[in-house]
Amino acid sequence: MGTVRREEMRAIERAAIAVGWSEERLLDLAGERLGHALGRYFPQAGTVVGYLGKGHNAGDALAAMRVLRDHYGWNPAAKCAFDIAECAPITRAKWSELALHASLDHPLSTAGIRQPLVLLDGLLGIGATGPLQGQIGALAAEMQQLRQHAGAIVAAVDLPSGLDPDTGSPAVGSVTADITFMIGNAKAGALASTAVNTVGALALVPVEPLTHPASGGIEIIAPQEMDFGKSPRPFDFHKGLAGKVAVVAGSAAFPGAATLAATGALRAGAGLVTLFTPHNLTGILAAKCPPEIIIRGYRSFRDIEIADSSALAVGCGMGPLKPAQSAELIDWLASARLPTVIDADALNLLAAAHRCDILRENHLLTPHPGEFKRLAPDLHTLPREQAARAFADRHPCTLLLKGGRSIITRQGHPLWVNSTGTPGMATGGQGDLLAGVLAALLASGLDTTQSASLGAWLCGRASEIAQSGHSQSPESLTPSDTAAHLGQAFHHWRNATR
Repeated sequence: MGTVRREEMRAIERAAIAVGWSEERLLDLAGERLGHALGRYFPQAGTVVGYLGKGHNAGDALAAMRVLRDHYGWNPAAKCAFDIAECAPITRAKWSELALHASLDHPLSTAGIRQPLVLLDGLLGIGATGPLQGQIGALAAEMQQLRQHAGAIVAAVDLPSGLDPDTGSPAVGSVTADITFMIGNAKAGALASTAVNTVGALALVPVEPLTHPASGGIEIIAPQEMDFGKSPRPFDFHKGLAGKVAVVAGSAAFPGAATLAATGALRAGAGLVTLFTPHNLTGILAAKCPPEIIIRGYRSFRDIEIADSSALAVGCGMGPLKPAQSAELIDWLASARLPTVIDADALNLLAAAHRCDILRENHLLTPHPGEFKRLAPDLHTLPREQAARAFADRHPCTLLLKGGRSIITRQGHPLWVNSTGTPGMATGGQGDLLAGVLAALLASGLDTTQSASLGAWLCGRASEIAQSGHSQSPESLTPSDTAAHLGQAFHHWRNATR
């Protein structure tokens, strides 16, 4: 699904009204869908406080809060920047339907409040411009204070107040959200790399009269709009049909990377996972890995037998190689025709040897920003979107450029931008787990762009689930926590419940 800009969204709304949708019916539907999206994202009912302006964005928030109260058991409250009598007529009607006694007229205190505390940003809609001032600015600052110092979670309605919907540039005093629920369509500015710290995670709220099948240079990865990776397995499915993954990884310094990559392949559905590792590590890794993983030692990369494999993951935790080994691995990668995830030290090897010329259509590269800088030193200073496109134009492989908002692309394709994740993923080993997940998805028959997009979404969603209900925190989250919740993430992808 492509993104829309401010004027395109206004035209979509006018078109819906022209075919018989009233503004109130549209708002009711958007608010209902938003309320259920919030209820699913936050599985533990707590307190939701709407921070409200006078427009329809506030009306969406009020309608959503009613759903949260009536269907999910949340305690609602509101802080209004204006007297209710000054609000748009539909917003006044939604206030009456929610039947709150009054707007809170004092600084919000968290003492005795039922947790979690979610602040719903309904201050400004996409039409607002300029810095946040007056009471709007004061309420935005209060939200920031509660987020920074009282554990509050900020959820933005459509866009964080103050964010430019076209460019992704935040105005002075803009709200900082932990998650942004975009209504109807993905907004171009929300997907921009300049907006990542303002919008947080992204969620798409389908509202059919407002959903436009736009296609552009940037698209959001969302299960509501993508149909791959959802087919159920037939009842007579067996491990041979699930695909066989070969993972070439590990070293004496980094045995955990090999374990995580193999575990990722196992948890993402591979029928058989074989971990190829230096011969002197087989005993160590046999003790560390799940029992379902087959361990094979090698002395030379030429010893690795992959004829029976469906996909490869190469490079996790391999560490630096001797010159002869480096040349051998490059030749081996160049000759392998299986779908192959090239990660970590294998990427560093290609960069050091200046051998990106071996990259082919079957290769899926997964660099983090540092590895990308080594692969393409002339591109790393460009905006991430431009750098990813330029790299894809040079090489026929698929690129998954990791970061706060991972980007997937290849020649002739738009940029696909991931919508899931959490800062808790900033832990060593998350990339190794992802590499294994990607290899399993390739082994299942998905192409490289589909595998990269689904794998990034799944790992991000699994990490979100691990933190939901305060099971884990951003500080405590580990790749093993992410792996443990991949099953739920698969369900959410298939059911489009995130």
